[in-house]
Amino acid sequence: MFDDLKFRQIQTRRNFFCEAAGGIGTIALAQLLAKDGYAADLNPLAPRKSHFPGKAKNIIFLFQEGGPSQLDLFDPKPELAKWDGKPLPDSLTKNLQLAFIKPTAAVLASRRPFKKYGQSGIELSDYLPHLSTVADDITVVRSLHTEAFNHHPGQLMLFAGTLQVGRPSLGSWVVYGLGSESQNLPGFVVLSSGNGTSGGESNFSSGFLPSTYSGTMFRGSGDPILYLSNPPGVTQRTQRASLDALRDLNQEHQEKTGDREIASRINSYELAYRMQMSAPELLDFSKESPATLEMYGVNKEPTKPYATNCLLARRLVERGVRCVMLMHASWDDHTQIDKKLKKNCDITDQPVAALLKDLKQRGMLDDTLVVWGGEFGRTPMSEIRVPSEADNAGRDHHPVAFSMFMAGGGLKAGQTVGKTDDLCFNIEEDPIHLHDLQATLLHCLGLDHKRLTYNYMGRDFRLTDVAGNVVRKLLV
Repeated sequence: MFDDLKFRQIQTRRNFFCEAAGGIGTIALAQLLAKDGYAADLNPLAPRKSHFPGKAKNIIFLFQEGGPSQLDLFDPKPELAKWDGKPLPDSLTKNLQLAFIKPTAAVLASRRPFKKYGQSGIELSDYLPHLSTVADDITVVRSLHTEAFNHHPGQLMLFAGTLQVGRPSLGSWVVYGLGSESQNLPGFVVLSSGNGTSGGESNFSSGFLPSTYSGTMFRGSGDPILYLSNPPGVTQRTQRASLDALRDLNQEHQEKTGDREIASRINSYELAYRMQMSAPELLDFSKESPATLEMYGVNKEPTKPYATNCLLARRLVERGVRCVMLMHASWDDHTQIDKKLKKNCDITDQPVAALLKDLKQRGMLDDTLVVWGGEFGRTPMSEIRVPSEADNAGRDHHPVAFSMFMAGGGLKAGQTVGKTDDLCFNIEEDPIHLHDLQATLLHCLGLDHKRLTYNYMGRDFRLTDVAGNVVRKLLV
């Protein structure tokens, strides 16, 4: 991508005007840059051309923080019953790294019954009755793997493609690559429910990218962002005059320094001003039909918080927001796996299925990418933290074989990709690293993961680091 920061460092705008013949050259250059999608100084979130035509134009990532248990939801393993209460062979566990339990821990067979649903025959557990009604619209991936076996590193790998703090997140890369089609809302919005995530803001940080591309955390009620409304006595006219003065001062400073963060600051002030008019309408569900509200579960417990966020996600992408991230915590079920897993499924299952149905009936699923998953899965072995409470067993972190599901733009629906062994311990077919997942999601959005780079500290960085391949089997 064109690096206007380097251009500024060599030639400031003021010097350019001094040396150029009038303003004609500047106008011509601006038109050429705008034509090629490089009008970042005017609006860093302006829509940009993708590398190639993508099937999807928006992405909603339903992040289930903590690591949902794949073998209790998406990957049935009846063979585990033969090992229930027994340790696995040393040949399987000798090199295994686990967060809390020992490799010799006893197996815990899943108590969940599974059925096949839809024409596709996708297998889902009884904890996902609503998702089963849209089985033919989703793709289940059973063969994901990662290096990280603890939460924060796992979330960094999932969203930033590295175990290191300080890199841009998936949503930030997407908005950096494509801009946003919304004039009055951020390009990357984050919605949260449940407990706070281990990764915190690193899950939606812009890292070394300009701060314009960071995720903006919204609240589900009241002002979407704290302090968005004017304090008493400050009129819209007064605020506009203050912003104009700040803009002029910031632009003057930017012309001298070429600092890209100043452009981000100007854009943030202007965006906040526009949001004061558009954000209240975003949270007003009065024009949604009663049937839609009931389908999501907006007006009942325990679905209300997550249902509100799912409906907001649809309304956000409907208004041109490029990336929406829903964070729900926590699925970290080290104890009471059946009880805790059911609680989270009761909260999320209905709203997620409603979101897919709603997008589809509005003709939006074809160009909206929806991803559901956590940073890793759970072990087939049990974790018993209190020896006297074996009935309250849970599962430890399992990064070497876990599941997610996806739907929407560019993906082949109604299929299950990847296969794990009979114990849900290792991958047998179609291993998909998180870098491969990232490359595939970017591909669906029309972005080549090898070309989506940013020069920082003397070299080009990308989301997939130096790895990653598009998984063609997932694509239409």
